[in-house]
Amino acid sequence: MDTRSYWKSQIGFPGMNGKKLHILAFIPNFGGCSYYRLLLPGRKLNEHYSNAVEVRFTENPLGVDLKTNKENIDEELFNWADIVWTNNIPNFGMNYLARVLGITKERGKLFWQDTDDLLTELYKGHRLEKVYNEQGLSENTKWVYYNSDLVSVTQNKFAQRIRDFIGPKTCLAVIKNSIDYTLPCWNAEKVKVPKDRFVRVGWAGGIHHEEDVKEFAGIPWLVNQKVGKENVRWDFYGKPPIDPKSNEKWQHDVWVNYERIICRGFRNYKNYTINAAMNADQYGIMFSNFDIGIAPLQMNNFNDSKSCIKVGELGRYKIPLICSNVGSYNETIVDGKTGFLVDPGPNSNKRWVECLTKLIKDKDLREYMGNNLYQITEEYYDINKVVYNRLEFIKYYYENVVWKQPLNTQEI
Repeated sequence: MDTRSYWKSQIGFPGMNGKKLHILAFIPNFGGCSYYRLLLPGRKLNEHYSNAVEVRFTENPLGVDLKTNKENIDEELFNWADIVWTNNIPNFGMNYLARVLGITKERGKLFWQDTDDLLTELYKGHRLEKVYNEQGLSENTKWVYYNSDLVSVTQNKFAQRIRDFIGPKTCLAVIKNSIDYTLPCWNAEKVKVPKDRFVRVGWAGGIHHEEDVKEFAGIPWLVNQKVGKENVRWDFYGKPPIDPKSNEKWQHDVWVNYERIICRGFRNYKNYTINAAMNADQYGIMFSNFDIGIAPLQMNNFNDSKSCIKVGELGRYKIPLICSNVGSYNETIVDGKTGFLVDPGPNSNKRWVECLTKLIKDKDLREYMGNNLYQITEEYYDINKVVYNRLEFIKYYYENVVWKQPLNTQEI
């Protein structure tokens, strides 16, 4: 019996005398990280393994009244839970997270801290660097890692970076990001270009890539010179709409700066478009418009700890990826087979232009790489196939720590 079948056949959680495992998922916010690391996995655990586990969700486990700042803890909910699970730092702040952790441990429950790319430092130029330093989030994050029972991250290099901060009774695991390919946005028909008139190169990015886009500064204009501007189109996705009721327009201004950097050199002819952001459970539709995907990143510890979710996104639509050799991309991207890796730095322009030019001109190579990436995607990035690994992680902890002598395990 394979692992997925085992969990589907399991009545109750192993070792708990027929009782389901109860997980209270504390939703820190409704951004992309929480969607992929908490909301989606929690829903899928309920969907696929409801015989062994039950996940309940809460946005404010302390019941804090935001006007009076008074707590009204739902004791029944904490008593119900076996594990309290959250990811990254909540919108309520680090003190709130520390309080939730403390209450969880006081009641004898396990605390599970998941993190997408939350390191103990931010690189210079990141918009949140000042806030991160002023609030002492570096030391506080170490404290959370040390006092959690379970810590899960998205890739191996990140795990190695934080392993010194993991407590002696804490279990650390790598659980990669994955995608719900049953959603309509991941099953759209690939948009075709009439008579293959041009090749579409696409990038989807958030609001914290102001340093990263410098790795791709002026590249579209240079590639236009190599392949002919009529033979390529550039699409950049993620620009937030302006909220007329808000004075916070900086997110929109970030994208104005992106355009200035990336599309340096353009004059009268603009074979590129800047497109709006979409919700995490809808934006898969963007990739149906790509022929080639790009992921430029600056080399720093924060970026080098990032997941390679772009692999799962692009591979679903059989799109090859050209990306900076940063983070965990080199675990799946093999030059000439699933895409191209570009070593970041001041001399990366030539490599970006060479790789893009080659793929734009060679349709057979694009299809070959895209099909290869699709095979990896289907096996490792479909959450409906891999969500059970969270149960494996918890089972390992119970068997080796809770029900036996505590292990000083820091291995992945």
